[in-house]
Amino acid sequence: MGKRAEAPRDGFSTASASPSKSSGGLEVQATSEAATPNPIQLDQLIHGRVRLGIVSALAVTPCLTFTELKDRLETSDGNLSVHARRLEDAGYIRCTKSFKGRLPRTEYKLTRDGRKALARYLDHMEALIESVREV
Repeated sequence: MGKRAEAPRDGFSTASASPSKSSGGLEVQATSEAATPNPIQLDQLIHGRVRLGIVSALAVTPCLTFTELKDRLETSDGNLSVHARRLEDAGYIRCTKSFKGRLPRTEYKLTRDGRKALARYLDHMEALIESVREV
Protein backbone atom coordinates (compact mmCIF):
# COMPACT_ATOMS: atom_id res chain seq x y z
CA MET A 1 0.00 0.00 0.00
CA GLY A 2 1.12 3.55 -0.66
CA LYS A 3 1.87 6.15 1.95
CA ARG A 4 -0.94 8.41 2.96
CA ALA A 5 -0.40 12.14 3.44
CA GLU A 6 -1.76 13.17 6.81
CA ALA A 7 -3.15 16.58 7.66
CA PRO A 8 -1.38 18.58 10.35
CA ARG A 9 -2.87 18.39 13.82
CA ASP A 10 -3.64 22.10 13.97
CA GLY A 11 -6.04 21.80 11.02
CA PHE A 12 -4.09 24.09 8.70
CA SER A 13 -2.87 22.85 5.36
CA THR A 14 0.25 24.19 3.63
CA ALA A 15 0.97 21.22 1.37
CA SER A 16 -0.78 19.45 -1.45
CA ALA A 17 -0.72 15.75 -2.15
CA SER A 18 -0.56 14.26 -5.60
CA PRO A 19 -0.18 10.68 -6.84
CA SER A 20 3.40 9.65 -7.47
CA LYS A 21 4.05 6.89 -10.00
CA SER A 22 7.64 6.35 -8.89
CA SER A 23 6.87 5.61 -5.24
CA GLY A 24 3.36 4.25 -5.67
CA GLY A 25 2.14 6.58 -2.91
CA LEU A 26 1.44 10.23 -2.44
CA GLU A 27 4.05 12.87 -2.96
CA VAL A 28 3.60 15.90 -0.74
CA GLN A 29 4.61 19.25 -2.20
CA ALA A 30 4.77 22.43 -0.17
CA THR A 31 2.93 25.40 -1.60
CA SER A 32 3.83 29.05 -1.27
CA GLU A 33 0.28 29.95 -0.22
CA ALA A 34 -0.44 30.96 3.35
CA ALA A 35 -1.89 28.27 5.60
CA THR A 36 -5.60 27.79 4.96
CA PRO A 37 -7.73 26.54 7.86
CA ASN A 38 -9.64 23.36 7.20
CA PRO A 39 -13.09 23.45 8.87
CA ILE A 40 -13.32 19.66 8.80
CA GLN A 41 -10.35 19.43 11.15
CA LEU A 42 -11.92 21.36 14.01
CA ASP A 43 -11.57 19.56 17.35
CA GLN A 44 -14.85 17.63 17.23
CA LEU A 45 -14.57 16.84 20.92
CA ILE A 46 -14.98 20.54 21.74
CA HIS A 47 -17.01 21.65 18.73
CA GLY A 48 -20.40 20.40 19.95
CA ARG A 49 -22.66 22.97 21.65
CA VAL A 50 -22.76 21.42 25.11
CA ARG A 51 -19.08 20.47 25.23
CA LEU A 52 -17.98 23.88 23.95
CA GLY A 53 -20.25 25.41 26.58
CA ILE A 54 -18.70 23.31 29.35
CA VAL A 55 -15.13 24.11 28.36
CA SER A 56 -15.89 27.81 27.81
CA ALA A 57 -17.71 28.17 31.13
CA LEU A 58 -14.84 26.50 32.97
CA ALA A 59 -12.31 28.73 31.18
CA VAL A 60 -13.87 31.84 32.73
CA THR A 61 -14.98 30.31 36.05
CA PRO A 62 -12.34 27.99 37.53
CA CYS A 63 -14.76 25.63 39.28
CA LEU A 64 -18.43 24.93 38.64
CA THR A 65 -20.81 22.39 40.12
CA PHE A 66 -22.93 20.06 38.04
CA THR A 67 -26.03 22.13 38.84
CA GLU A 68 -24.33 25.42 37.94
CA LEU A 69 -23.21 24.02 34.58
CA LYS A 70 -26.62 22.51 33.91
CA ASP A 71 -28.32 25.83 34.60
CA ARG A 72 -25.85 27.87 32.52
CA LEU A 73 -26.09 25.53 29.54
CA GLU A 74 -29.84 24.95 29.88
CA THR A 75 -29.47 21.22 29.33
CA SER A 76 -30.71 18.06 31.00
CA ASP A 77 -28.89 16.04 33.67
CA GLY A 78 -28.30 13.13 31.28
CA ASN A 79 -27.05 15.32 28.43
CA LEU A 80 -24.60 17.20 30.66
CA SER A 81 -23.41 13.97 32.26
CA VAL A 82 -22.65 12.29 28.92
CA HIS A 83 -20.78 15.29 27.48
CA ALA A 84 -18.86 15.95 30.69
CA ARG A 85 -17.74 12.32 30.77
CA ARG A 86 -16.41 12.57 27.19
CA LEU A 87 -14.40 15.67 28.13
CA GLU A 88 -13.17 14.00 31.30
CA ASP A 89 -12.11 10.86 29.39
CA ALA A 90 -10.12 13.08 27.00
CA GLY A 91 -8.40 14.78 29.94
CA TYR A 92 -9.93 18.20 29.19
CA ILE A 93 -11.80 18.52 32.50
CA ARG A 94 -11.45 17.06 35.99
CA CYS A 95 -14.45 15.88 37.98
CA THR A 96 -14.44 15.76 41.78
CA LYS A 97 -17.31 14.11 43.66
CA SER A 98 -17.95 14.75 47.35
CA PHE A 99 -20.75 15.25 49.84
CA LYS A 100 -21.89 18.49 51.42
CA GLY A 101 -23.78 17.20 54.42
CA ARG A 102 -25.85 14.40 52.94
CA LEU A 103 -26.09 15.93 49.47
CA PRO A 104 -23.79 14.76 46.69
CA ARG A 105 -21.69 17.51 45.10
CA THR A 106 -19.96 17.19 41.72
CA GLU A 107 -17.47 19.87 40.73
CA TYR A 108 -15.70 20.37 37.42
CA LYS A 109 -12.45 22.13 36.60
CA LEU A 110 -10.70 22.73 33.29
CA THR A 111 -7.33 20.96 33.05
CA ARG A 112 -4.18 22.36 31.45
CA ASP A 113 -4.78 20.10 28.44
CA GLY A 114 -8.36 21.35 28.23
CA ARG A 115 -7.21 24.98 28.27
CA LYS A 116 -4.67 24.25 25.51
CA ALA A 117 -7.31 22.43 23.43
CA LEU A 118 -9.70 25.37 23.80
CA ALA A 119 -6.97 27.83 22.77
CA ARG A 120 -6.18 25.71 19.65
CA TYR A 121 -9.89 25.49 18.84
CA LEU A 122 -10.35 29.26 19.17
CA ASP A 123 -7.25 29.97 17.07
CA HIS A 124 -8.57 27.63 14.38
CA MET A 125 -12.01 29.27 14.42
CA GLU A 126 -10.49 32.77 14.23
CA ALA A 127 -8.35 31.76 11.25
CA LEU A 128 -11.34 30.14 9.56
CA ILE A 129 -13.48 33.25 10.06
CA GLU A 130 -10.68 35.47 8.79
CA SER A 131 -10.20 33.37 5.66
CA VAL A 132 -13.93 33.51 4.90
CA ARG A 133 -13.98 37.30 5.35
CA GLU A 134 -11.08 37.66 2.89
CA VAL A 135 -13.00 35.89 0.12
